[in-house]
Amino acid sequence: MYKKARLHFKKADPRLYKASLEFEIADLKLSDDLFRDIVWTIVGQQLSGKAADTIFERFQKLLPGGRVVPEEILELSDEEMRSAGLSGAKARAIRDLSEKTASGELDLPALASLSDLEVAAQLVKVKGIGPWTAEMILMFSLGRTDVFSLGDLVLRKEIMNLHGWKKLPGEKRLQSALARWSPYRTYAARILWKIADSRKKRAAPPKRAKSRKKARKA
Repeated sequence: MYKKARLHFKKADPRLYKASLEFEIADLKLSDDLFRDIVWTIVGQQLSGKAADTIFERFQKLLPGGRVVPEEILELSDEEMRSAGLSGAKARAIRDLSEKTASGELDLPALASLSDLEVAAQLVKVKGIGPWTAEMILMFSLGRTDVFSLGDLVLRKEIMNLHGWKKLPGEKRLQSALARWSPYRTYAARILWKIADSRKKRAAPPKRAKSRKKARKA
């Protein structure tokens, strides 16, 4: 699928196509544990992937057998959830997700058959899940190929850099760029995130080597 996306970008947006040649991106796929994925996505809100993984692992250790299922989560107290490093808001969101899933109010298996807009409408019923979180779930857990997060500042900045614009794009200009990338806007977003990650790595100061004295003591 990524190969098809690249060929589309080659015709629709040569700048993005050229950028895509620097990165290999795995094809999208449907999650085999959607509930677990949504919990991880909530944990990862406004955090780096590494920080999210660390907190999620602590949280998982609170559950019998590490099973991330609604019934086991609902047995945890707020204090236990907070002990893993979750904020109060994230703990409440995970609890609400668990309650809605356990009661059947949120039918996770049915999401795969719904449109992107219908999926987002179901997910945002959970306290703490907004448009950005719903879009991440659509992209990375439900394997939808044509999703783009308009509210993601990193993506807006990288579109600006890609096209050489002097300021962040407004809605009209942004929609014009996005239209060219459809039906592979998810892959476009992933390329832009890769570019942003690469830029951060290049900008990061080099690690200082240990002094000889410290090295001998280590």
